[in-house]
Amino acid sequence: MAPTSTPQIPFGRILTAMVTPFTADGALDLDGAQRLATHLVDAGNDGLIINGTTGESPTTSDAEKSDLVRAVLGAVGDRAHIVAGVGTNDTHHSIELARAAQKAGAHGLLTVTPYYNKPPQEGLYRHFTAIADATELPVMLYDIPGRSGVPINTETLVRLAEHPRIVANKDAKGDLGRASWAIAQSGLAWYSGDDMLNLPLLSVGAVGFVSVVGHVVTPELRTMAEAYVSGDVQKALEIHQKLLPVFTGMFRTQGVMTTKAALALQGLPAGPLRPPMVELSPEETEQLKIDLAAGGVQL
Repeated sequence: MAPTSTPQIPFGRILTAMVTPFTADGALDLDGAQRLATHLVDAGNDGLIINGTTGESPTTSDAEKSDLVRAVLGAVGDRAHIVAGVGTNDTHHSIELARAAQKAGAHGLLTVTPYYNKPPQEGLYRHFTAIADATELPVMLYDIPGRSGVPINTETLVRLAEHPRIVANKDAKGDLGRASWAIAQSGLAWYSGDDMLNLPLLSVGAVGFVSVVGHVVTPELRTMAEAYVSGDVQKALEIHQKLLPVFTGMFRTQGVMTTKAALALQGLPAGPLRPPMVELSPEETEQLKIDLAAGGVQL
């Protein structure tokens, strides 16, 4: 049973896009995934994204994705919204993943803009609606043109919002002006997908965060969001500014690389990365330690 949600906050307020732990030989570490998910929910996440890009989804098999969803649900599914990433650049494959995620028990779906093949807006509309039609689960879109090559235009977001199961958007577009218009016109629940812009996006109508830095600073993110919502903007700003070194440090290179390094420094499950991702160099690890310490993270 999924935790309680509202149309305004359908997937919770703080969701970490969880890494996928692997064993030393590169196999899926389901026990580690359960322990990490429990740690993250205990820290204050009321949602987790499983099988997203930070979860190295391009390198995990369809069967591994389903196994991971089941394992995380078994650990924290009664306390957090478990949202399964099902986005690919093949509509039929995404539909298969969506149905498998529903069968595994996921509470919702995250579906990214098709990458590399650069479909037109009508192609995006048909892709997302086909996925939403394939299951009974609520859908969060994921707009990240820096990786996909194509933005979801505001007009397309408005059209997609008419679908009864397309209820939210993860915004990693980095454009507060476009976000302002899209939030106002679409009525979608808006989630920041760019940690540096978490607080600014709240100010134009976002309801929560899908975070990478949530692996290490979930309590601070929750306090910041709750302070802003309650009207204590100064407190929210102070937390945002305190976390700036963390935001910077965790994205000096790909977030999954720095996140797994940070988790290892804290003795939490992470394991190696699958190619083409690589471990941080010793110099990069030392810089990460400096950045995290500057933001108050205990290692």
